[in-house]
Amino acid sequence: MRAANNKDKPANGSFQRGRTCRWGLGTGLARLPTIVPLKALPHTMAAPCVRSVSLRLLLVRHGLSSFNQERRIQGRDDLSNLTDEGHEQARRLGQSLQEVSFSAVYSSRLQRAAATTASLLEAHGGQAPEVNFDDGLLEVDLEPWAGHSIDELTERFPEAYAIWKRRPMELELQRRDGSTYQPLPELMEQARRFIADLLERHPADRDDTVLVVGHNAILRCLMLVLLGEPENGFRRLRVDNTSLSVFNLRPGDGRPQVQIECLNSTTHLQPLPDKGKAARMLLVRHGETDWNKAGRFQGQIDIPLNDHGRSQAAAARDFLNEVSIDRAWSSTLSRPTETAKIILEAHPNVPLTQIDGLVEIGHGLWEGKLESEIRDGWSDLLDTWKRAPETVQMPEGETIQDVWARSVTSWGEIASSLQPDETVLVVAHDAVNKTILCDLLGLTPADIWAVKQGNGGVTVVDIAADPSQPAVVTCLNLTSHFGSVIDRTAAGAL
Repeated sequence: MRAANNKDKPANGSFQRGRTCRWGLGTGLARLPTIVPLKALPHTMAAPCVRSVSLRLLLVRHGLSSFNQERRIQGRDDLSNLTDEGHEQARRLGQSLQEVSFSAVYSSRLQRAAATTASLLEAHGGQAPEVNFDDGLLEVDLEPWAGHSIDELTERFPEAYAIWKRRPMELELQRRDGSTYQPLPELMEQARRFIADLLERHPADRDDTVLVVGHNAILRCLMLVLLGEPENGFRRLRVDNTSLSVFNLRPGDGRPQVQIECLNSTTHLQPLPDKGKAARMLLVRHGETDWNKAGRFQGQIDIPLNDHGRSQAAAARDFLNEVSIDRAWSSTLSRPTETAKIILEAHPNVPLTQIDGLVEIGHGLWEGKLESEIRDGWSDLLDTWKRAPETVQMPEGETIQDVWARSVTSWGEIASSLQPDETVLVVAHDAVNKTILCDLLGLTPADIWAVKQGNGGVTVVDIAADPSQPAVVTCLNLTSHFGSVIDRTAAGAL
């Protein structure tokens, strides 16, 4: 094993704190309570908390359709139907969700989505609520392209198709009646209205679990609305057939707060979605420690894995057993290093490099303390850390911008060293992973609580083959290797 030094760098520039977005109602735009990325859910910061998430959204894409198989544009037309394989994909997802009860079910009325919903609910069993077919879940309107194959589009409309792939918000098309329109801005407006209507029916304090079945583009737009519409966000996300994405919402100060529990999980079909033409990076949080379990702030104190943490690492090893891994990196602290070594037991002879830039946030005088102990001495600062982490200087420790600068730099140095055919493993810490993922998703240091990273959870990032495009967060926080599609990893401090 090699150790590589990576000098910490101060944060450069200023960071935007939070975002607001407008949701349209009807033909006009009305100001509604803004959804903001979640700050300070108890499980990310402190001792274990039994309070359940108030509102859980389960976002599911339809199964494999006939046009998917033929690589044809579907859009809003209803000519494509669900294949036998698509039905089976939906049934397998339904079986994996049997532990979850649905308070409400919403689906697009297009037949490929409606059939997915029916097969999913049949396999799920039990009593399901009546399905609400909502036109707010219709797919993007690509009327002039509908039915064409991808090959035909690239041959007949090369410039327009290139805009769709690289700058989708700028694409303009012409309808049969001669009018021009922009498909993605229209779809974003549709997504804003759907989320606004959904929250009127299911407020964040209602403790509901809502299943939403839709299509690739509209689901990405719903996610972007929930995340505050980060720049160029559409191409930062991936949504596979019958993938499951989970968003948790809870009441905030006059506005719901949002946390991504997982993105694009297809573990009911195979461990990971297929790799693209460029390099792939697997980002894993270390397994549990006794201090995680107790809710004690670890920071840069070198606390080892406990037995459960080792079993989590072993479960991640088995989950990734069939995945080719060419190289590996970890923080220099023992908990991610041991996690990486356990995962690499299934991949002998893979070199492991330790990097200082991936070390956990320095909590300074808070390290080794429970939240209750920190509150005795720094009550106001602790509240600020939960509410606005980007404004806090840890007493004799770091800021989140410090961690952001060194972790994103380290991640970038690893990514730039990779060959297109490589898949690599990176094992680090909660705050480090959060900052890397916020950067990849187009978020800011103010948004770190919007991203969940369970102990032993697996995240997949695919580098874009087109250097003008951002990397894609293919999957985020996969924890099904612990026996549940819902993340049930222990609460604990950073």
